[in-house]
Parts: sequence; C-alpha cells; structure tokens
Amino acid sequence: MRNSTTRARPVVPVVILGAGPCGLACAHELQRLGRRDWMLLEAAPTVGGLGSSVVDEAGFTWDLGGHVVFSKLKSFDALLAELFEPEELLHHERSSFIRHGGSWVPYPFQQHLHHLRRATARRCLDDLTAAQDRGRAPAGTDFASWLEATYGPALVEEFFAPYNRKIWATSLSEMSASWIAERVAPADTGALQHALKTGSTGTQAWGPNAQFAFPAVGGTGAIWQRLAACLDGDVRTGQSVVHVDEAAKTLLTADGTVLTYGHLVATGALDRLVAMTAGAPEDVRHAASTLRHTTVAMAGLGYRSPTTDRRSWLYFPGGEAPFYRATNFSRYAPANVPDSAPSRYSAWMTETSLSAGTLLDRTGLVEDCDTALRRCGLVPERAERVSGHVELIPYAYPVPTTGRDAALTLIQPWLERHGIYSRGRFGTWRYEIGNMDHAVTMGQDIARRLAHGTPERIYTAPRTTVGAVDAR
Repeated sequence: MRNSTTRARPVVPVVILGAGPCGLACAHELQRLGRRDWMLLEAAPTVGGLGSSVVDEAGFTWDLGGHVVFSKLKSFDALLAELFEPEELLHHERSSFIRHGGSWVPYPFQQHLHHLRRATARRCLDDLTAAQDRGRAPAGTDFASWLEATYGPALVEEFFAPYNRKIWATSLSEMSASWIAERVAPADTGALQHALKTGSTGTQAWGPNAQFAFPAVGGTGAIWQRLAACLDGDVRTGQSVVHVDEAAKTLLTADGTVLTYGHLVATGALDRLVAMTAGAPEDVRHAASTLRHTTVAMAGLGYRSPTTDRRSWLYFPGGEAPFYRATNFSRYAPANVPDSAPSRYSAWMTETSLSAGTLLDRTGLVEDCDTALRRCGLVPERAERVSGHVELIPYAYPVPTTGRDAALTLIQPWLERHGIYSRGRFGTWRYEIGNMDHAVTMGQDIARRLAHGTPERIYTAPRTTVGAVDAR
C-alpha cells in the first residue's frame, strides 16, 4: 500500500538505511566530500550493525561473531588510522586449529596433512594429487562438486563437507562455487609430500587474516562507535523503516514518520528491502524470496580461570561441539574480560549455525557449549563459569546458492532504476565481498558515485580482483 496521502517533509537528497559499517562509511564519506544533505536511519538503538559489540552483566565484552581487523584495501586502513592511535589497536599473528579425531590440526587443514594419521594423510594426498591431475572443475560447478574436483573425496570427507555443512546449514550441492577466491586455501602436493617425509611444511601462514588487529578496548564495535562520533549530520537510531514507495520516493518509519528522498542507500537485508518496496514487480519479489541466509547464535562463555591458551580461534567440523568456531576472545584484548585481567579470567566466544525456524534454547546452548569446551580441553574441569551470554544473529551469512547470481541480476538493476542502491554484506548478498573492509569501501564508493559520479570499485569489480581494487 502506497502512503501518498501523508504529507512528507522536504526532500532529503540522500537517505541511508542502516548504521553498520557500510552505512556509516557512506555518511562519513559524504561528509568528507562536503555534503551535509544526508540522513542516516538505524533501526537498532545503537550503531554498528553486525559489527556491534556488547558488554554482559558480568563485565565481559563480546562481538556478534568472529570479527578481526585485516585488509588489503588502503582506504579502509586509512580510516582505521584516522579513528585509532597506533597503541589503541593490538596486533596478532593468527594461530588457528581444527578439531579432528580428538586432536588439533593447524589451519588450513589441506596444508597440514602430516598432522593426520599416516594412512588418512596418504589417502587425502593421493586423492588430492589425482584431482589436480584431472584439472579444474568446470565453470558453473556447484560447491560440493567443486570441492571434490579440487581436493578429492578423502579431504572432502575428512574436513570440507562436515565443516561447510555445519557453518552454512545448507546442502553444498545447492551452493555455487563462484564465491570462493580467497575464502578457501590452495594445496601444494609437492610441499605436502615433503611434509609427510619430514614432518614439517615450512610454509608461510596462508590467507589475508594471517596477521590481524583488534581494538584494545570496546571490541569490534569500538570502530563503528568512533566512526559514528565523527558524523555531524542527521543520524537517527531507533528508526525502523517499514515501507518504501519507490515511485513517490518516500519511506515510512515504524513511528509513522514519512520522509522523501532523492537517493536511497540501503545497507540492510536485500530480501527485506524488496518485500517492503511498494512497486517491486512479481519477478523481483520472487527472486528476492529465493535468497537464503544463515542464522547464528553467539554464545559467549566467561570463566574465572586464567587465559593460558595462545591460539586465536578454533574450528569444529565434527559433532563433538554444537558450534563451528570458538574464538579465544580474552586473547584478543585484555579489556574483553572484567578488570582487564586475563590473568584471572578467560573468555570463549562460540558460533553455532541454526536452521531456519529453529527455536533457540539459550540456557541449553550455553550448557552444551560449556560441556564441549571442557571436553576438548579448552576450559579446565574445575573452572568456574561466571558468564553465559547469548546473542541471536538472524542474518549472519548470505548463502551463495546456485541461483543467487540470477536473482541479483533481476533485483539490483530494478532497484537502481528507481534510485535505490543496495550495498553492504546483506545489501549485495555477496559473501565474497562481505567483510568489514568490503562493506566500508562499498559505502565510500556509493557516496562518491552519488556525489561526483565516480565509478564504484568493490561492487562492480570482478570476483578475482576484489583484493586488489584499491591498490592505489
């Protein structure tokens, strides 16, 4: 239903929906360019979106999932330098492991086969060698087929299938392989042969997050709180948009406020945006309804027990833990625990994927996570648990299904024809450009495009060049 009878205020040239990394960066960039004719609306009472942090009743700080600060994008690095003094960011070398068969295998799994039982390692390496001899998987291959064609059935069985089913809560044959790029590590069969003989890989740490930073105080949310504090424009929290009339260029908030916009930058979930847009045609609505996402429950468990584990985070592909990842959060920053005292406290942040429609038993989840952490030796048997905090993240991962790209090809051009620009992790629904630095850069890019017509870098970049688009 269109709301054309309600009198609207004068046109706001740019309205931004969502004060997460993308929306805040868009407002900040418009401000930097001398534009003050924007308004930022956030449904939540605070800014940060998926990058928010919370402090529980016991004094532990928790993120909404496993965030760390790393980037190849210079504009993101420049923004961090603007917001933080060097000593306000703590720097770490990644140390991550995978739970497998009751022991720990260094990450990435496929580069450390010599940590497996010899027969298992040999089977994985033989299958991997055969897969590489056959060549690359054909274009358009689904994720399950891509994994088997790339790594062979043994590695898929030992790690890739169970872990990815656990994190995505989706059949891997229903997922595309087009998103992978830097998300899945390669494997060098020559180096693996050497490792099986010598017991050592001698390889450098793989991946863009091999070194990472983290705010000394306030969790990841401190980044976005500081960015919001730099804004001197019209920022409104607690303002949920419930209806968009793309023809009249008006939007309606839950409290009955009607706003007229020139351009609308939407950084929330794309499927919800389409659902509340009055004139979206049936094919666009249907395409949006096919987009899939995961829901994640973050359970933060705090203990009156010293932080002694030096590892950063751990992966759990098997059934011995409900979570797919556990982050050693007291290792990231002392201020993440009460009194900034990791000598007395430890904190483990766990992430568990939930199927659509699953009712969350918060107490049961905390108990199950606590049991698993102790069973795996991460928490001493007699350690006193002093915190069990749960946050439900309804939209956690945009799932790259086989039909996703076709859906986006219908949705995004229609929105843009009506002056609506959907950007950010869930605004684009592209996991491959879903990190914080990507979201920030997309926000900056759309601001420059609206202000000066400057072409966007991240949103329009080919998948294989995303990591290098800001090398200038």
